[in-house]
Amino acid sequence: MHKTGYYFHPIFRKHEMGEGHPECPERLDAINDWLLATGVLDALHQYQAPAAPITDIELAHGRMHIASIRGLTDGLRDEIEAGGPTHAQIDPDTSLNVHTWDAALCAAGAALAATDAVMAGELENAFCAVRPPGHHACHDKAMGFCFFNNVAIAARYALERHGLQRVAIIDFDVHHGNGTEDIVAGDPRILMASFFQHPFYPYGGAQSDAPNLVNVPLPAYSKGDAVRAAVQEHWLPRLEAFAPEMVFISAGFDAHREDEMGQMGLVEADYAWMTEQIKAVAARHAKGRIVSCLEGGYHLDALARSVAAHIRVLADV
Repeated sequence: MHKTGYYFHPIFRKHEMGEGHPECPERLDAINDWLLATGVLDALHQYQAPAAPITDIELAHGRMHIASIRGLTDGLRDEIEAGGPTHAQIDPDTSLNVHTWDAALCAAGAALAATDAVMAGELENAFCAVRPPGHHACHDKAMGFCFFNNVAIAARYALERHGLQRVAIIDFDVHHGNGTEDIVAGDPRILMASFFQHPFYPYGGAQSDAPNLVNVPLPAYSKGDAVRAAVQEHWLPRLEAFAPEMVFISAGFDAHREDEMGQMGLVEADYAWMTEQIKAVAARHAKGRIVSCLEGGYHLDALARSVAAHIRVLADV
């Protein structure tokens, strides 16, 4: 029987960055409601995510960075008790509240628990419906709505704790996964393949020269045909040659044509097609092992439909 896991935690809804922020708890509600309404959720094995141990977060992040997020949270708690602000600002787009630390631990924990279950053969693949997202979180820095890099942590965990030799990270968010690149660039055990709108936040990636990176910058208004061509021309040959033993996906859905956070033109069928290509690579080389983690996607309806299209392929429903 085909088994796809779905990892979640109620704490993901408690992390928020202030009124009107696009990376909001309602994103998860939209996904869950649509999966429920379409019957897709019935096909999934649901799990509540555990908190990641700090020693595993250290696989991708420096101790000072981890300590600073914890310290900001503790300090904020004290400030609130004294009638102070409810959020601590990290950059113009990114702030934390008193629940962010726990949510970030569980977001990373979801990716790790999914990795364990997939490696054990209990699941063939998994989708982690997590907040906060992770792919902008660098080794020593939180930014771009991200605190810990869920996918980079899980990829290193598969190598270090499960003894794999080669894993792939695929990032189809509209924004370049600069944090993931910062953590994995030059690590020959990890092949990172991505496309992203360029020039665009966070304004990197196009000049990356590490041999384990397959970065495909695409201009604004690129549609599905351009993305599919990039996948076939750039990603697939490198993935075939690399033969990953497990595949991790930074699943951002903000390249959708209805999403105003970016200016690309993907639709649900494009996400389904990309997932099919990734799944075929995983079937050939990795015993089907895939762990996908939610990144961006801010138009609630488009996000929900795109996630469902992605999960339908993962779960064969």
